[in-house]
Amino acid sequence: MELHQALSDLAEVRERLAHLQRFEGYSAPAAAASGFAAIIAALAQLRAAPLPRTPPELHAYLAIWLSCLAAGLLLNYGAAALWLLNHRAPGDRSRFRTAAVSILPSVVLGGALSVALIDRGVFGALPGAWFAFYAMGLFASRGALPSSTTPVTVGFAGLALLFLITPLSTLSLAWWVMPVGFGLGQLLIGYFIWRDRSA
Repeated sequence: MELHQALSDLAEVRERLAHLQRFEGYSAPAAAASGFAAIIAALAQLRAAPLPRTPPELHAYLAIWLSCLAAGLLLNYGAAALWLLNHRAPGDRSRFRTAAVSILPSVVLGGALSVALIDRGVFGALPGAWFAFYAMGLFASRGALPSSTTPVTVGFAGLALLFLITPLSTLSLAWWVMPVGFGLGQLLIGYFIWRDRSA
């Protein structure tokens, strides 16, 4: 009985310590707003190029989703920068650096692969690659996110496989694909961050 209580107390101490060491700069409103941005971008694609095939349609697709990416980066990194301005303790800066470094490889390599795929005209692989690198970024920064976001990470990995190596890959550029991933995924991440901070 005493051993069981000691293990329970140890688990609680670990959980509290992990919570104190977690980077709190990820913003629930910013994550949710980027999810809504993906839904708005999907509606723009539905109007301009629901399933792009021709060069003008593919250019419209890239313009819409790269603009959405820019908005998402601005929202999320802007929120993290504002958090850092208001939290100047050495531990806060260290957690910010750790979070930034953990996700940096997936951002850089995802961007490089995107450029290579676009340069070679392999547009259909873009959504799967974006889902894959985002899943890796979420996994790398899992210590800075609530554990409840783990199914979202797994979901992004599943979507990557679905749109890279299954017959559904022929529909990867359809207007509904990106909001299923980034729209719903970011809304869920925002909700889980909000719920974790409200607890």
